[in-house]
Amino acid sequence: MSGSDQKKRLVAILAADAAGYSRLMADDDAATVAALDAARSVFRRQIESHQGRVIDMAGDSVLSVFELATSAVSAAQAIQQALGAASSALPEHRRMRFRIGVHLGEIIEKADATVYGDGVNIAARLEGLCEPGGITVSDAVYSAVRGKITADFVDQGEQQVKNIAYPVRAFRITGIARSAAAPAADPVLRPPDKPSLAVLPFTNMSGDPEQEYFADGITEDIITDVSKTPGLFVIARNSSFTYKKQNVDVKEVGRKFGVRHVLEGSVRKAGMKVRINVQLIDAETGGHVWAERFDRSLEDIFALQDEVTQKIVEALKVNLTGREQARPRERGKVNTEAYDHVLRARGLLLQFTPQGAIEGNVLLRRALELDPGMTQIYAYLAIAVATEYLNGWNDAGPDRLDQALALARKAYDADSTDAFACNALAISLMWLRRLDEAEPLARRAVELDPNFSQGYGGLGNALHFAGKHAEAIVAYEQALRLDPEFNIWIHALGRAQFTLGGYADAEATFKRRLIHMPHSDVTRAYLASLYGHTGRAEEAQRVWRELMEINPNYTAEHTLRILPYKDRAPLEQFVEGLRKAGLAQ
Repeated sequence: MSGSDQKKRLVAILAADAAGYSRLMADDDAATVAALDAARSVFRRQIESHQGRVIDMAGDSVLSVFELATSAVSAAQAIQQALGAASSALPEHRRMRFRIGVHLGEIIEKADATVYGDGVNIAARLEGLCEPGGITVSDAVYSAVRGKITADFVDQGEQQVKNIAYPVRAFRITGIARSAAAPAADPVLRPPDKPSLAVLPFTNMSGDPEQEYFADGITEDIITDVSKTPGLFVIARNSSFTYKKQNVDVKEVGRKFGVRHVLEGSVRKAGMKVRINVQLIDAETGGHVWAERFDRSLEDIFALQDEVTQKIVEALKVNLTGREQARPRERGKVNTEAYDHVLRARGLLLQFTPQGAIEGNVLLRRALELDPGMTQIYAYLAIAVATEYLNGWNDAGPDRLDQALALARKAYDADSTDAFACNALAISLMWLRRLDEAEPLARRAVELDPNFSQGYGGLGNALHFAGKHAEAIVAYEQALRLDPEFNIWIHALGRAQFTLGGYADAEATFKRRLIHMPHSDVTRAYLASLYGHTGRAEEAQRVWRELMEINPNYTAEHTLRILPYKDRAPLEQFVEGLRKAGLAQ
């Protein structure tokens, strides 16, 4: 080969390959090939838009060069962001994740545009040091881009890499830049292929601020009733209530929750009379689809709710599918005082505080005394008393779990076709470590009510604690699709990702949870452990200091005692991360 056939030059080299490619191919080769083709398109588009040049895309690997190190790192960040967003709707075990290494060094470039040399080899070795979905760069790249791009770097120290005579110092990128259009906090949601609805909190028009709980309770009951309608997709209460007392842009609500319709309404309660005004709105155009007023006696509140639900379903049928039928139901008159206690109790329990738990329990028990036929109250009580113990509130001991089980059984025995009762019983059995009994009940809950976000979350927990972590992630993701703002499922998803060793995904999920729940102690504990596993002791200790400021009484021992894992390995993984960070003995 003559000197004129080749030349040496200094470039930034980006090398990448797909993690677990052989496993993905063995699982579903056709889907994997399609995913790889889509990923190649992302690589090519981002490399070229950042003034780079693709050298090779053999198999599941990518090699490219750039004139500037900043361009190479920016392209790597954009690629990982785009690939992450594209795979977010897939089950965890089907996501194709790439490792990317970037080095600044000399290459030998042949006349046919192929390149080789130590610079290429080092970029490939750096890529091998990555976590799936991550980016690792050499010290030369770090020096060239520091202060010029939005990114956080963690020093991985000097690494002895194969076929390179000298050690290479590596830096992992942790703060990948994201576009304003696709923030890290929440995924972009698309409407499902069925009629979809978000019910916003109804406005209290009673002229008495003390009646706010009543308007909220009516809204929650209508959400529950509409959710049980076959063929509809309905956003859960926790998410829709984030718009309470806000000036609402219906189009923005539709985009945020990925739904095509939004229901707004108001409630006026005067003595024993109730008036509900509702309007159904097209979230894409902002146009009104249907509106109506309903007047009833308070003791006929169930019949009123059924009528509202039926009208909503009819309006959606006419304008959307014309196929689905609401399930006929007959409910009698309500004991108004008992119903009032239930609505007040639910509002208190949703405060998720020790005092709210005490007051909510009292009101639920009074409601049962007034109307023993309201058997679903047993399910509310079961979850309430278990929550006190699990959160260490009100000196609640482990006997609360036995109480919860007895209450949940009463609800289930009264109506085994009620999804909420099935879920309460599944949860009670799960916390008592009777996982084999909990799982079928959790599955039954979501069969009975496919829009039951709490049911999918409960199923995720039952699967996760039984060691079926990949299946659990699928259930958690469905719970979050139905209830995107419910931060407990965000934490649970991160915990399952952490257990599977997907630390990059788990870190993003835990940080997302802290956006929704800034004062969470247990999420910080897991994040500290994660930082320990990934060699970031200083970050772990910073997070732990924040945790101690929020809850000085938190101990890892409480988490270890509560979580009902069938196999202790995930608990040992949690403790080991803390130990690596210098936070546990």
